[in-house]
Amino acid sequence: METILIIVFLAGYLAITLEHNLKIDKLIPALAMMAILWALISFGIDGFDSWFDSTKHALIDGFGLMGHEEKMHLVEETLLHHLGKTAEILVFLLGAMTIVEIIDYFDGFATIKGFIKTKSKRKLLWLFSILAFILSAIIDNLTATIVLVTILQKVIKERETRLWFAGLIIINANAGGAWSPIGDVTTTMLWIANKVSAYQLVLHVFIPSVVCMVVPTIVASRFKAFSGQLALDPDGTVEPSKSKYGATMLYLGLGAIVFVPFFKTITHLPPYVGMMLSLAVVATFAEIYSNAKFAISSAIDDEHHASAHHSPVHAALTKIELPSILFFLGILLAVAALESLGILFNYAEVLKTAIPNTDIVVLLLGIGSAVIDNVPLVAASMGMFSEPMDSPLWHFIAYSAGTGGSMLIIGSAAGVVAMGMEKIDFFWYLKKIAWLAFIGFIAGGLVFIALRDLVLNV
Repeated sequence: METILIIVFLAGYLAITLEHNLKIDKLIPALAMMAILWALISFGIDGFDSWFDSTKHALIDGFGLMGHEEKMHLVEETLLHHLGKTAEILVFLLGAMTIVEIIDYFDGFATIKGFIKTKSKRKLLWLFSILAFILSAIIDNLTATIVLVTILQKVIKERETRLWFAGLIIINANAGGAWSPIGDVTTTMLWIANKVSAYQLVLHVFIPSVVCMVVPTIVASRFKAFSGQLALDPDGTVEPSKSKYGATMLYLGLGAIVFVPFFKTITHLPPYVGMMLSLAVVATFAEIYSNAKFAISSAIDDEHHASAHHSPVHAALTKIELPSILFFLGILLAVAALESLGILFNYAEVLKTAIPNTDIVVLLLGIGSAVIDNVPLVAASMGMFSEPMDSPLWHFIAYSAGTGGSMLIIGSAAGVVAMGMEKIDFFWYLKKIAWLAFIGFIAGGLVFIALRDLVLNV
């Protein structure tokens, strides 16, 4: 039965990685894989001799001797446990996505265009790189890429030059997301699962991430594509925000998201609680500024129905990416199924024996994230390793999984969205940008190892 489970998982995994070839949204195989795995576990529960206790991170003694009802009760408890942990991540992401969409409702990101004063391509490269690095740490790498590529399309008219800028934005957005607990889905997963704390993650991963951003940008700044001058706009001006509250909502929204790690540190409550408080505050100001009645649910009476379409909260909730949320639900619970049977735990033991050097394993994980989605890879690593909170291993995994995906255009959410927005060719990116991403990834990885060993030896 375990062999069948692994085959189902690998088949689903393959369908996810071939999403663009099959033209089937990756949420479909993720959800199907999750449901089939848990169904097979339920049907064959009496044939399993081991069960993994996620709370104690150890196999349960005497599981094979338990009765059918007792085993099924344990399955239900375990599934509920994993659903709760997954829901924490999903609710957190829903809150963050809604805040970002509220900012966009007021055209708050247009404020960022005000920072663009130079016509030098080289200076513009550094400006976009730094913006990508900082923004992705606050509003996540996916959203930062969407915002900056949108601005890029308004600033640079020549498509070939724009593609080069977009490629560097992908690398730098992923580098920026790796050191922040709210900058990438994988770091958020590790943070919510108490594998890393916000302070220690920033402390240990920030400098390697800076190196990962700076090295490719320095090399690329010497290229012909980033030499010379360009005109910003036909009239030389920057288009202002469409709303007078744009700048206010941008700073309020970004501040509310940054507040969440501090809320968790002070209250010791799960991050989604702080995110819901932040969303409530941002939504309150949004409703006041829009002069619309409160209408968050579509299930409202006729009197309020007309005003619902003018509610920024309602508009934001209709724009959030539910397919991504469902994908995370499917993939995390699918990985939880393999973890619950102890398959990942046993695989980790085999891997440690085959490759004793954990650094090589983590670097391979980062390179693998360029080919395979980094979310299931990190989810699997959380079930494989039992190191305590804030172990250097978890910080290195956060760095590798967050930045490794830049090596292929399909290797990260930032890359995929930029590919769609600019119609970037897979092989163009592979030829022009992949090697820049690789040298940045390796340089940052080596800096992480050097700093870690230096601290451990002091």
